[in-house]
Amino acid sequence: MSLSTLFKRGALGLAAAAALVAAMPAAHAQSNVLRVVPHSNLAVLDPIWTTAYMSRNHGYMIYDTLFGTDEKGQIKPQMVDTWTVSPDNRLYTFKLRKGLLWHDGQPVTGEDVIASIGRWGKRDAMGSALMQFVSRMDSPAPDTFRIFLGEACGFVLEALGKPGSSVPFIMPKRVAETDPFKQIEEYIGSGPFVFKRDEFKPGDKAVYTKFDKYVPRSEPPSGTTGGKRVFVDRVEWNLALRDGQAQVAALQKGEVDIIEQLGFDFYETVKKDPNLQLPVIANIGLQYMARFNHLHKPFDNPKVRQAAIAAFSQEPFLRAQVGVKELYKPCYSMFFCNTPYGTTAGSELQSKGGMRKAQELLKESGYDGTPIVILKPTDLASIQKLPDVAAQLLRQAGFKVDLQAMDWQTLVGRRAKKDAPDKGGWHMFLTAWTAQDIWSPISNPTMDTRGEKSVWFGWATDDKLPTLRDQFMRATDDGQKKKLADAIHVRAYEIGTHAPLGEFDAPQAARKNITGFFIHNTNVYWNIKKN
Repeated sequence: MSLSTLFKRGALGLAAAAALVAAMPAAHAQSNVLRVVPHSNLAVLDPIWTTAYMSRNHGYMIYDTLFGTDEKGQIKPQMVDTWTVSPDNRLYTFKLRKGLLWHDGQPVTGEDVIASIGRWGKRDAMGSALMQFVSRMDSPAPDTFRIFLGEACGFVLEALGKPGSSVPFIMPKRVAETDPFKQIEEYIGSGPFVFKRDEFKPGDKAVYTKFDKYVPRSEPPSGTTGGKRVFVDRVEWNLALRDGQAQVAALQKGEVDIIEQLGFDFYETVKKDPNLQLPVIANIGLQYMARFNHLHKPFDNPKVRQAAIAAFSQEPFLRAQVGVKELYKPCYSMFFCNTPYGTTAGSELQSKGGMRKAQELLKESGYDGTPIVILKPTDLASIQKLPDVAAQLLRQAGFKVDLQAMDWQTLVGRRAKKDAPDKGGWHMFLTAWTAQDIWSPISNPTMDTRGEKSVWFGWATDDKLPTLRDQFMRATDDGQKKKLADAIHVRAYEIGTHAPLGEFDAPQAARKNITGFFIHNTNVYWNIKKN
C-alpha cells in the first residue's frame, strides 16, 4: 500500500507520515551502500607494480580488461569486440567495443591499450614471456590495435585474459607510460567503479562509486567475464576490521554486508544464523602447497624432495587447516583439478606413495640428519596450521625438523633470502595460491627452474623443464599444449619442485539481503544487489 493511500485512509497521522517521509532518504542511501570487509589491507594502488591480491582486486574495481577468464577457464572478450588472427598466427588484430570511456569522459583508444600492455609486460611473468614473441604493436585506428609476433606462440589470448596477478589492466596512455618500476600516481580507469581517492585512508577504508557511463557487456557474468552491472551507488571497504570474531559480530549487527574471507572457525556460526548466508561463490578455489629450498642440503637432493612429497598425504593438511569437509578436497594436480591443464600425470609419488615409500626414499637418499627449518607464520590464520602438519609427517618419515615461528611479514622477508638455513635461511615454507595463478605451465611460478634466476623463492634447477615450457609457449594447437602440459607435470614431480597439498574454498559470508553474483579470490562487486 502506498504512503498516499495510507494517509488518505487515516492509517498514518500527519506527524507519523512526516517522520516516515523524512526517514526515506536515509534508508534509501543505506540500501545503496555496499559495506565490505576485504581479506586484508589495501596498501598499494598500482596493480602492475605489485602482485598483492588486494591491489589486483582494487584494479578490478576501477579498470577493465581486454579479455577475461570464465568459471570454466575459458578466455572470453571484455573490452575487445572482435579480433582476427593471420594464417601464420603472427598477426593479431583487435577492435575495441563501442562505448568505452575513461572516468574523465575521454574515449579509450588503441594507443592506451598498447601502452598498458607494454608496461604490464615488463612486470608480469606471463606478460614477460609474451613480450619475448612480440616484435611490435600499433594502432591503425582509434578503436583498433595490432600485435605483431616475430614467431608464432599459442598463449596470446590466455595472457591478455589472465585473471591472476598481475592482471593486464588497461590504463590511459599517460598513466601507462609510467616507469613500470615506479608506482602510478593517477587512478583513472574505464571500469564499472570510480575510485574516491579523497576518501582513501590506508588501514581504515577505501571507497568506490558507480561509474554511470560504463557500458556493460550483454553476456551473463562468469568468472571475470560477462556483463559488469552495478546495482549500488557506493562500495566501502572496511580495512580496519581485522579480527575474525569482530567481523562476524559486525555482520550480525548489520554494520557490514559482506565478509570477503570468513575464518573457517566461524563457518558453522554463520551457517546457523537465519539473518546470514554463505553465498555460492563463482570461483574454482585455492591450493595449498609446500615449497622446498633447492639451493641447500638436504633439499638440493631430488630424492630427499621426493621423500617429503611421498610423506605429504593431503588429507591431514586439509583436515587440520580447513576442517570443514564440504570446503576441501584432495587434488594431485600442480595445475589445479578441473582446469584446462589440470592433469595428474606423474603424481603417483604423492597420490599412492605413503609413509613407507617416504621412509624408503629417505634412506636411499643418504639423508644425514640435517634439521629441516620450516617457517611457520603466527598471524596468518589461513595457513598457520600447515607447518605443524608438515613437521609431524616429516618426523614420521625420518626427518629431523626445526619449526621456527614468526609473523607473516618476517616470513615474507626470510623466504627471499638465499642464505644457508643455519645462517638465517630456510628449507621449507607453506602457502596458498588461487587457481588462476597456477593453472598454466607458463604462469605457475613453481615451474620456473632456472636456479637462482627463477622468479619465485625456492630456486629450483632443471634443464628439461625450461625446454618443455618453451615448447608449450610456441604451441598453437590445443591438443599439443595439453600433451606438453602433461609432460611438464610429470617432470615437475620427478624433480620435486614442490608438494601440492589439496584444494579448498575460502568461504564468504553475507547478510541475507545481499543477492547476485558472488565471486571470491577476485574481490569484485559488480552484479551484487542490496535489497
